[in-house]
Amino acid sequence: MNKAEKNDQFDLEALRKQVSDISKRGEGGGEPTSGEPINAYARQIAAQFSDGTRSPSILIGQFRLFEFVSQLVIGLIAFFIWPGDGSEAFSHRLLTAALIAGLLVIALQTIDTYSIPALRTRAHLLPRVFFGWTGVFMAVTGMIAVFKGISWPQAQADLAWFCVGALFLLGSRFLVAYGIRNWARNGVMERRAVIVGGGEPAKDLIRILEQQRDNDIRICGIFDDRGEKRSPIMVAGYPKLGTIAELVEFVRMTRIDMLIIALPLSAEARILQLLKKLWVLPVDIRLAAHANRLRFRPRAYSHIGSVPMLDIFNKPIRDWDSVAKRGFDIFFALIALALLWPIMLGTAIAIKATSKGPIFFMQKRHGFNNEVINVFKFRSMYTNMSDPTAKAAVTKGDPRVTPVGRFIRKTSIDELPQLINVLQGGLSLVGPRPHAVLAQTRDRAFGDVVEGYFARHRVKPGVTGWAQINGWRGEIDHDDKIKFRTAYDLYYIENWSLWFDLKILFLTPIRLFNTENAY
Repeated sequence: MNKAEKNDQFDLEALRKQVSDISKRGEGGGEPTSGEPINAYARQIAAQFSDGTRSPSILIGQFRLFEFVSQLVIGLIAFFIWPGDGSEAFSHRLLTAALIAGLLVIALQTIDTYSIPALRTRAHLLPRVFFGWTGVFMAVTGMIAVFKGISWPQAQADLAWFCVGALFLLGSRFLVAYGIRNWARNGVMERRAVIVGGGEPAKDLIRILEQQRDNDIRICGIFDDRGEKRSPIMVAGYPKLGTIAELVEFVRMTRIDMLIIALPLSAEARILQLLKKLWVLPVDIRLAAHANRLRFRPRAYSHIGSVPMLDIFNKPIRDWDSVAKRGFDIFFALIALALLWPIMLGTAIAIKATSKGPIFFMQKRHGFNNEVINVFKFRSMYTNMSDPTAKAAVTKGDPRVTPVGRFIRKTSIDELPQLINVLQGGLSLVGPRPHAVLAQTRDRAFGDVVEGYFARHRVKPGVTGWAQINGWRGEIDHDDKIKFRTAYDLYYIENWSLWFDLKILFLTPIRLFNTENAY
């Protein structure tokens, strides 16, 4: 590597370090990142992408499971239809079928038949799939024959099992290829991308992406702050929809998967300026490297087809992680409701008996991707003094709070109805606590105090969180409180795991004894 390459390498690493520091400190830099109203044309385009798509990773995982289960079931059905000489026990067939099905999935993964391009190929890879099935089946049944021996009726039964399994495997693959092609045409299964930056770099990138075989990228538009001389309103047939500030709002209105920055690595200052505004969004952020002369080791890149990309940010808690977290939420929310329903019933009776008004209180708060959600709580204030906007924070000795409300707020019992929000899917058990839409510290909105504040919304908010069990709960009457709370929330997002969620969940009841800031 020559001196110039070393300098470029240093610049890239320095850029990544600066971006990493931004996320750790929760500093957005530059303009506020809460987004701004977008123009009418961009809003019209956004409406076309408001529905979600099927994740390729989830689809492939589901198909692996389908092939395992289907081959296991075929093996068991074949046992009853073609019992052979009757000497094989059901438990032995169950074990054999499970072994064949499991090894088949491993073999098909090894020979690269579990990818979207492979699955959408109707006939090209079917011989490879057939030979994978043949090799696994013959290996397992051959080993059994060597060690246990095999009769002619049993060999005939195994042959029938082999033929049915092969026909089903090949037939299901053919149908899945048809389904994937249909989903691709209808936009059900695609990765939606926005190009950040216009001009010639964006034009070259779009042309290369369009030439990719089996391309699953759908370009939804271009956003750029520069004027028409450097960034025309139409690039390679795609319109420029607005500025970078408008892009933030555009992404929050749509189901966009990826932002691709079409700028050369030499524009380090410009790239950093963009990232300071965009990192708050729950999407993948990639830096296109197709036009850069500098080349790093292959593992430094991800690829869209043959186009090299540098991964700047990844969407947190994605694909199977999101499935695991959702299962975690449902399981523990049901357990919590089963254990805590007497407390919830007693609280409801106490509220109704001591003050007029409804038992529950509904408040609009910021949810995932800055969406507004309705969060349930037990009512803790007098009805005629309640503040649904939470613009005036509850303070110590606040006359708006009822005697029962004071107790349930200190013990956080008022939050228990949010278990219903968890089951509905608006909240997670663990995550950054959702704040009221108009919540503020003194006379400043949280987003004005911490410019990286909206990065908290890259994941679903939670009933409890890392900030809360570390003492950052209750009244926010000083700028530092929301800054520290945001910093803890961002740490949670960057370091999420199911074990981390479990730790927070089980520490929550213990840390609730600290009621210093809860009133």
